[in-house]
Amino acid sequence: MPSKSSDPVAQALRGATARIIDAVVEVSVGNPVVLIDGRAGAGKSTLARLVAANWPFTGTPQLIALDSLYPGWDGLDAGAERALHDILRPHARGLLSTWRRWDWEHEVEAEAHAVAPALGVILEGCGALNPATARIADVRVWVESPEASRKRRALERDGDDFRPHWDRWAAQEARHIERDDPRAHATLQVTIP
Repeated sequence: MPSKSSDPVAQALRGATARIIDAVVEVSVGNPVVLIDGRAGAGKSTLARLVAANWPFTGTPQLIALDSLYPGWDGLDAGAERALHDILRPHARGLLSTWRRWDWEHEVEAEAHAVAPALGVILEGCGALNPATARIADVRVWVESPEASRKRRALERDGDDFRPHWDRWAAQEARHIERDDPRAHATLQVTIP
């Protein structure tokens, strides 16, 4: 977990991580599925890494970012569908499966990654939480954050790669929120300033 400090973002991440870990323990299975959804720059990736680093069970959880599945800047819905079909449904059935990473530079699918059914899964990214995924996930998290903070963090992280696509991506996020109502499917809602 982040070092103790007076940084409100670090404090919020520590608190959210503890809440998620408590929820994972309450599930009482060794291979739980944790979904972390929220808009760009909300803190999903950092939170997912913290949850993975503090995983309460034997075996390292499989941390998968939807950023690795979205097939380009117009691919929010397609990435979420790929996660459902290639990762979440097989895992729920106890089947070994694979998913392919999207190569953003060459705009093609790249190498395959295995998903072991015996290990937990942490799937993070906008679109992760929808009616279909909610039915097969154990812990479902919605991360809220003010737009100005989100945009600043996202552009600091991804800079000029993301800047020209911010509005285009935000429109897809808005459609996902309106259509899928991820907040309503969340078992936990956290706020990162």
